Amino acid sequence: MKDVLQNPTKGYYMSKDMFGESGDFITSPEISQIFGEMLAVWFLNEWSKIGCPKPLQIVELGPGRGTLSNDMLRVFSHFKALHQVSLHLVEVSPVLSEVQGKKLCSQSYLTNNYNNPIFRKGISHQGIPVHWYKQFKDVPDGFSLIIAHEFFDALPIHKFHKTYAGYKEVLIDIDKICNNDEIKFRYVLARQDTPMLKVLLKPNESRDHVEISPDSMLILEQICNKVVGSGGIALICDYGHNGTGTDTFRAFKKHKQVDPLIQPGSADLTADVDFNVIREIAKNNGDVIYLGPIKQRNFLHRIGIEYRVKSLKENLIDKKQIDHLIACYNFLTGEDKMGERFKFCAILPATLKKIMDKYPVVGFM
Repeated sequence: MKDVLQNPTKGYYMSKDMFGESGDFITSPEISQIFGEMLAVWFLNEWSKIGCPKPLQIVELGPGRGTLSNDMLRVFSHFKALHQVSLHLVEVSPVLSEVQGKKLCSQSYLTNNYNNPIFRKGISHQGIPVHWYKQFKDVPDGFSLIIAHEFFDALPIHKFHKTYAGYKEVLIDIDKICNNDEIKFRYVLARQDTPMLKVLLKPNESRDHVEISPDSMLILEQICNKVVGSGGIALICDYGHNGTGTDTFRAFKKHKQVDPLIQPGSADLTADVDFNVIREIAKNNGDVIYLGPIKQRNFLHRIGIEYRVKSLKENLIDKKQIDHLIACYNFLTGEDKMGERFKFCAILPATLKKIMDKYPVVGFM
């Protein structure tokens, strides 16, 4: 899964822009700027409760086309909240980093310094520094507002299947090589207990299919450590479950679900996020507070999306624009659309508990 998505020469994320109607999938920020605006207002609100500590880092993991960061910076600029602020983007794709640079910056450039974890630099249209990193751990210490939107679902998983002889890890094997040299793949069960089976699977596990992402667990620990060590607020949004998911590994191409084993590298691979794992990692840290998960429609309604839509609607005259606005709102919040399937959770340092008790975090209460 990691090789299919991140291989330097043939990886799905490494060589093209796969977002939007002409791509393979569409994300909430691409549907409407309202989404990014509402998240920016949420961050501004929670940041102000603790005194707006500066300097401030806005950190996005997996920024796509840069649309979400762009919408957030516009809102921060509107409220004159960009003094002593910098933007830090965690991105593995050189192609997408260039797309992000064009959207976010008046100019950006590759550093070509292999000793520096910052591989691209730029100055945003609002005049703040923008830095790109391959890994979250390379983002410098400092008070951070961290957003991870549809980031964890693309991290590699290990799959385990329950058999009459206990759990076995699901592996990928070569099935056959065709006349045109195309390789056919197949799923197989490991004959013996694999190292990951011994390390990752819980003794009390009972599901028929289990998917575990050690990469996700590592980055979540890093997020917890960063908000504890340097201060900050992390907001995670993804589609997922609360420890009940089973066989969710799948591929998407041209907005349709396809076989993950056919033409690997040509389609997006994804698996539902286990929010129960996020909760456990936060709990094991001991110094952070975990909130959620809560469905996207509930979160957006609680932070006031309907008032923003009403305000925008009142300023529109063209019926097509009004219809488009309502359609976007329904897509983001509808039970049969993104509103039910996507979930939000937040991670904050436990030192903020007294403030949170007095002023509860909006959206989760």
